[in-house]
Amino acid sequence: MLTYRKAATVALLFPPAGVPAFVHSMRAARLAAEGHIEAARHEGERARDWSWYAVGIGLSVYVVAFIAWLLIANHHAVARVFFGWQTVTDHLAWKSLLKGFWINVQVFLIAEIIVLVWALVVAVMRLLPGPACKPIRLLATVYVDVFRGIPALLVIYIVGLGLAQAHVPVVGGLSDMEYAIIALSLTYGAYVSEVYRAGIESVHWSQTAAARSLGLTYSQTMRHVVVPQAVRRVIPPLLNDFIGLQKDTALISALGVLDVVSRARFVNNSRGTLAAYSMAALLFLLVTIPFTRWLDGLIRRQQAKTLAGR
Repeated sequence: MLTYRKAATVALLFPPAGVPAFVHSMRAARLAAEGHIEAARHEGERARDWSWYAVGIGLSVYVVAFIAWLLIANHHAVARVFFGWQTVTDHLAWKSLLKGFWINVQVFLIAEIIVLVWALVVAVMRLLPGPACKPIRLLATVYVDVFRGIPALLVIYIVGLGLAQAHVPVVGGLSDMEYAIIALSLTYGAYVSEVYRAGIESVHWSQTAAARSLGLTYSQTMRHVVVPQAVRRVIPPLLNDFIGLQKDTALISALGVLDVVSRARFVNNSRGTLAAYSMAALLFLLVTIPFTRWLDGLIRRQQAKTLAGR
């Protein structure tokens, strides 16, 4: 049951919802003192609900008020720097940024396809059974440890600048965009392979035993029994990694690729502002937020199916 002191604190946070919380808390205390336990519990629940309203709405109001104050502070300097009206409303600036953002989208889509396949191969390599496959398992483990431990930006520099400067055969003459795709695929392949591996190991051992007892080989068991179940289970975390991949395509500007970040820098340099960076951030948000909400819905549906299956 909410105490007077807590209710009073909540009332100060956001009075329109805090005052009802304080009133219901007082009623709950009075009813409890009179011995009306059920009525006191009911009032206590209402006080708790109003308290959460006060906390949630109150914090939201304060955050919005702080942002508004930040934008108008110092004679609107923050608003001019990050949201300069002349830059934000410039058709040519948006056209240039959209052209660069399309490069980010292409890099993301191609890298995603590569990662899906390559990460699954690495995950299966790490789970190969028997002592004869130990060198392969060790090789896959070293790859995962190395590329999960190196920041993505450094991988982009090493792959994009190092391979070109060393004139490595086959891959020494690729474009900057292709180097960026390789670097991101190597980095996210290490992360996604662990997601795959967790999904494969989550499949109960009896599934494998039943398949092998029916005469299926190890590869057939993995292909037809284990991997399909594992992939369905790890779809939400896979999509979460791909959201991160989509955002990390902004790092390819380090190689000089004319993506949205590079073009935003050019616009900012010509206008003496940082508004183009805010515009580029908006483009990423327009992709990632709907994707994130769709992912949340997918997780809820998967949880509902799991509970229904029980």
